[in-house]
Formats: sequence, C-alpha cells, structure tokens
Amino acid sequence: MSKKRIGFVTLITVSIAIITTIFYEFDWLGVSPRIMIGVRWITAIVLILNGISRKNLTTWILTCLVLGVFVGLDFPDLARAMQPLSQGFIKLVKTIVGPILFATLVFGIAGHSDLKSVGRMAWKSMLYFFTATSFAIFIGLFVINLTKAGVGVDVENMPHEELPQTTTITDADQRALQHIDADTHWVYKFNAFIRDTFPENVVKAVYENKVLQIVIFGVIFGIGLAMVEEKKRKPLVDFTESLSEAMFKFTNIVMLFAPIGVGAAMAYTVGHLGVDILKNLFMLLGSLYFALLLFLGFILFPIALFLKVPIKQFLNAIKEPVSIAFATTSSDAALPKAMENMEKFGVPRKIVSFVIPTGYSFNLDGTSLYLSLASIFVAQAAGIDLTIGEQLLIAFTLMITSKGVAAVPRASLIVLIATADQFGLPTFVIAAILGIDELMDMARTSVNVIGNCLATVVVAKWEGQFDEEAPFRTELTQKAYSGEQ
Repeated sequence: MSKKRIGFVTLITVSIAIITTIFYEFDWLGVSPRIMIGVRWITAIVLILNGISRKNLTTWILTCLVLGVFVGLDFPDLARAMQPLSQGFIKLVKTIVGPILFATLVFGIAGHSDLKSVGRMAWKSMLYFFTATSFAIFIGLFVINLTKAGVGVDVENMPHEELPQTTTITDADQRALQHIDADTHWVYKFNAFIRDTFPENVVKAVYENKVLQIVIFGVIFGIGLAMVEEKKRKPLVDFTESLSEAMFKFTNIVMLFAPIGVGAAMAYTVGHLGVDILKNLFMLLGSLYFALLLFLGFILFPIALFLKVPIKQFLNAIKEPVSIAFATTSSDAALPKAMENMEKFGVPRKIVSFVIPTGYSFNLDGTSLYLSLASIFVAQAAGIDLTIGEQLLIAFTLMITSKGVAAVPRASLIVLIATADQFGLPTFVIAAILGIDELMDMARTSVNVIGNCLATVVVAKWEGQFDEEAPFRTELTQKAYSGEQ
C-alpha cells in the first residue's frame, strides 16, 4: 500500500475516532465503553502502520504520544508502571546538555574571536526576552480577568495533593533575611538570584544541570580563550568543535529512543490523572490554553511575519522539539534537538548556543503567562478581589521571579507558591490545582520551546547573520532524499 493511501486511511480513521469520542463524551447515540476501546485500538493499529510506512522520527513520536493516551485510558496500572521509561529518556537527554552547551558556546566565541558580537548578542537577547515575557504576563492577566475562571470554583471538591517546599532560597539566605527590613527582602532575593547564576564548580553545575551556570562559565571561558594567541588557542577551539559535532550525533542516537520515552510519559500522565479531571477544572485549563494561543497568534506570529520568517519551514523545524517538550513537560528534554534544528534552519551556531540556553532562564514565555494567570486564579477561587494595582504589582514581581525558573518539570509551581505566600494568597488553592498541573505544564513548556526557537531567529536577523536560503535548502534536500527512496 502506498504512503498516500495509508495517509488517507489514517486521516479517515482518526476523524471517525474523534467523532465517536464526541458522541461518547456527550452520551449521544448510546456509544458504549466497549465500542470506544475498539475504536481506540483500531486507530492505534492504523497509526502504527502509518508510522511504519513513513519511517519518520516525528511521525513515530506523535504516534507513540497517542498510543500513550490509549494505554493510560485502558490500562492505567500498566501506564503508571511505564513512568521509569520516560524518566530514563529525560536522564539520557540531560547527559547531552552540559557538554553541548559548553562546546558550542566556547567554539562560537573563541572560534571567531569577535568579542564585540558576543556583547551585542547579550543585550539584544535580553531586550527581546524582557519584552516577550512582559507581553506574556499581561496576556495572562487579561485572559483570567476576562474568563474569571476562579470565580465560584468549588475548591473543596478539587483534587488535593501535598504541596512541595515553597522556599527558593537557602537556610543561610533565610538567616540573612531576618536581619534585613521586610521592604528590601526583594532586593536581597534578586541579588541572591544573580549570585546563584555564577558557578562555584563547573563539574557540579553540569551534574546539577544548572543551565545558566554552564552558560556563564562557557561564555567567560570562551572570552578568555579568544584572548589567547592563535597557536595556543587552536587546539582547544578544534577540540570544542569536534565535541559539539560529536554531541549532535549523540543527540541523533538518543532521539531514536524518543518515541518510547514520549509514549511512556503520556501513558503515565493519563493513567495517573485520568481524563475526567479536565471536567473539574475546565475553565482554568481552557483559560490557559486560550491565553497561550493568544500569545502565539498576536505576539510571536506577528514577530515572525514582520521578520519575514518562512512560517511553514519554521514549523517543520520546531515540531520535533515541541512534541518532545509537550509529552515530557521538560524544556531540557527538547534542548538538544531544538539547537540542532535551529542551526539547520539557518541560525549560526554561535547565536543558537547563546540564545537558547540563556532563554531557558530568561525567556520562558509559557511559564510567565501561566504564573500571572494562575496567581489571579488563586485569588478568585479564594474570593479575594484584587485591584488592578495589586495585580500589576504581582505581574512586576513575576517579571523578576519567573526569570529564575529552572527548565525542569513543574519548577514554576515553586515560584507560584512563593508568590502566593508573598501576597497573602491561600496556598491550599494551589494544592487543589496541583492535580492538573501536568496537563497545563505540557502547553506552557511547548510555548517556552517555541518562544526560544523564534528568539534565535530574531537575534540572528537583528545581527544580519541569518542564512535566508537554509530553510528552503533543507526542504529541497529532504524532497531529493524522499525521491531516492
């Protein structure tokens, strides 16, 4: 059977499955659970056949993502037992992060010896990051005030889970804060965040996956190496170039495990939470997804159009890292593939290796939007009427605190709890929404990855170093390859 025919059969099967699911959810035509199980697994077989025919990693990632949902629905115990596979995949990907960041940064800086360009990249990136995240925060505030998702919420019937520790500072910092006036606590906390971006031990930074610390070390090391005379600089520059190339090949090998890791992550999510949880908090979830779509449609999309970014090719470049981020709820898991794909898209390696890792600490658009939306939701659910001034104060606080969110699953929850504490909002409401945080994390992490990928193109265009032909050259190469098959 040809690819076209299998694709057509897949489209028809998926369409029938969606229609049947709608009938089942709204109890139309008396569709039974047994029929739904049959529909799901017939769809699964067709999707597997489609994946086999296409022999494409992205197709397999999306196929396994859907299969994970089916396993989670029909075999929840088995699905929960699959969590170690998703954890193993994330651990494997994290082994890539330290070496690939260090190698690409050092080669990008020392390989060209243009220290002025590094300074330009830094201030242009930060200006873009601050602007994008500010828009994201204000869109979150706008949407939650529009939908009023928290008003009238029955908090007592929400799923309650134990809250994690709310502190984001060390015991030593806590003792220091006791001797400082409460009005200036935020100054100390901000300075503590700046302090913690500097590594005391680069090996420890790599071990703990401190992305920003690795970036700081890589930038300083690269600048230092660029100052060394050519004869002594060349061996290390050649080494970092070879290391970065090897790590990209390493990434390609690891990504062959992505379909299993992504499918296991999705199976665990559905098996652990179930899908009925969406009914309990539909307004909150819907508000978040609506706000994220607004941000994509009215902020990122116009930026891409203004810069004349080829949209179709850009979507092709980001679909793999975004699908990985969506299923694993970890930006780190998508980082190596995002860096590799944006370089193929036409962004120079030195820009990719600086902007994406830095953006993981300073340009988390989806997380920033979620934090502003969720903090006001907490106030609404608790019956606390915040003035516009108070909401803007929360937004300003989040502009600072959200910059320190690590690119790991659900780290933003810590910032949300800390912000709620600071403004006297009840944390028990956060405990109630914790049950669906994973479903929200999927969307906001995906937007984080999209935002950082676009940021590399913005800085590359701004620097006048974007290869305008690369996106189309990649597409033509793929077509030529397909023609040979």
